[in-house]
Amino acid sequence: MPNGYTGTVDESISQQLRAAAGALLAALDEPERARATHRFDDLGARRWIEYRPRPRPGVCLADLRRAARKATHRLLASALSPSAYAQAVAIIGLEEILDRAEGGHRDRHSDDYWVAVFGDPIRDEAWGWRVEGHHLSISMTIVADQVSPAPIFFGANPAAVRWAGRPITRPLGPEEDLGRALLDTLSPRARAMAVIAEAAPTDIISATRPHVDTPMAPLGVSADQLSPTGRSMLDQLVALYLERFPPELADREARRLAGSPVHFAWAGPSWPGQRHYYRVQGDDLLIEYDNTADDGNHAHTVLRRPSGDFGGDLLAAHHRSAH
Repeated sequence: MPNGYTGTVDESISQQLRAAAGALLAALDEPERARATHRFDDLGARRWIEYRPRPRPGVCLADLRRAARKATHRLLASALSPSAYAQAVAIIGLEEILDRAEGGHRDRHSDDYWVAVFGDPIRDEAWGWRVEGHHLSISMTIVADQVSPAPIFFGANPAAVRWAGRPITRPLGPEEDLGRALLDTLSPRARAMAVIAEAAPTDIISATRPHVDTPMAPLGVSADQLSPTGRSMLDQLVALYLERFPPELADREARRLAGSPVHFAWAGPSWPGQRHYYRVQGDDLLIEYDNTADDGNHAHTVLRRPSGDFGGDLLAAHHRSAH
């Protein structure tokens, strides 16, 4: 298996995911199950990330009974840390806030999220699942009880709802604050390398592509060019994204990245309330953040493993082993 993977950790998480996915499928009736399930080799449906309100593979929570909706949430919670699951639920709830702000013209609602299962979680060696909707896309792929937990997309619109300047809800506040705090620690020389553009791009660069070519240029500033404080801040920023996973998977991913070169890049102004973007790149790691729409109050974040997204590295290793 790829370097950094430990069977004991993955087998434990895999068993939890299998149990949760099996409980979900058991809670669906036959027509619902037919819409929710796809072949594992249906790459068009499985290698998919779409954070905009678009048609998508799977079955919609709005069409499910209470037990099946609850089973979907338990599946989602089984793949995320408690803090990340809280972020996911807050993102889902923002659909009602956005619907109110738009006067209901786009009929947004917090049950407009979809679940899809690929393969048979009980019998198949290779299988996966995804929970997805506006500003949320969580994909998990399992091959021979090894877990590939990417990509994970969290967005928020509005990024912040405030009363008298105080935040009522700000699901991706830590991602924004840590990125800006890291930028503020940089020396003039390091900052000149980190800031790659005066204006932020309109969205994350990886967008909704099923495959991402990396590294993205320019790289920005490398960790070994930072002060001890800057390196510590960069470590905290990477940890924030890795800790979207359950602790066992987060620790595994941190060990995999230990000692590998990591780069940080920023685009746009540095002060709050302006459109800005950053990214972190490492060994099979891409983190992107943007807050560029709606005058800097509409955030997107994604954690991807360009070689390991949708289990690509696990499948390659499994095929080599099998042959």
